[in-house]
Amino acid sequence: MPDSQVLTSRQGAVLTLTLNRPTALNAFTTVMLVQLREALEAAAADKQVRCVVITGAGRGFCAGQDLSDPAIKPGFEPGDLPKDIGALLDSCYLPLALCLRAMPVPVIAAVNGVAAGAGANFALSCDLVLAGQSASFIQAFGKIGLIPDCGGSWLLPRLVGRARALQLTLLGDKLPAAEAQTMGLIYRCLPDAELAEAAQALAQRLSLLPVLALAQTRQAFDAAGLMDYETALKQESLLQSRLGFSADFQEGAAAFLQKRAAVFTDR
Repeated sequence: MPDSQVLTSRQGAVLTLTLNRPTALNAFTTVMLVQLREALEAAAADKQVRCVVITGAGRGFCAGQDLSDPAIKPGFEPGDLPKDIGALLDSCYLPLALCLRAMPVPVIAAVNGVAAGAGANFALSCDLVLAGQSASFIQAFGKIGLIPDCGGSWLLPRLVGRARALQLTLLGDKLPAAEAQTMGLIYRCLPDAELAEAAQALAQRLSLLPVLALAQTRQAFDAAGLMDYETALKQESLLQSRLGFSADFQEGAAAFLQKRAAVFTDR
């Protein structure tokens, strides 16, 4: 639909989702959050989709939550009660974040321009993050009296360590994409003009790989962060056992032994 806040397009097995509020730097509204989750759920159910790219329309990726959205906008009149931001997180952000981390295919964030607040943490929750040279990441929560959400409190210390996570969140300074790559926050920074093409090329490459195993790798990493070493080893055995019975492993092993290109079909 032309007025959709999330646009979809398809190139082969790669689905691209574009946040579509360019005049507001694609800031999240409750409508966009619902549409984004629905688009991800549809992609998860579509066996023809083998990789997803998420980007923003115009000059920004996502400026975070739109504070003018009725679900969060504070009242300025006497007697107006504060909005329950936790209710918004429970109803919109939590199911979106869980949906993203449970995707059965790899998800790439192609960050064009600013990614702030929940927009930054949503991007960082994707499997691989590419960013244009002019892109930046801002943990803006502290400046309005909030904590990192959309998974930020869990994600940031695991990506860059506690000290840098606190630096990013307590100070709320703009982090250029090149610095984000240097500190290990994102996968790659590249010239703005190359971002869209590079994201598509990477997505096409991933789509040809055994995406079932790639998605299980993400889930194993997430789970292992909450386990002791022995439990993680047992988790590896369980997942490896499941994957060993998959058609992709049979195909991959046969292709390796027969010295030919593999054609993976599992999802």
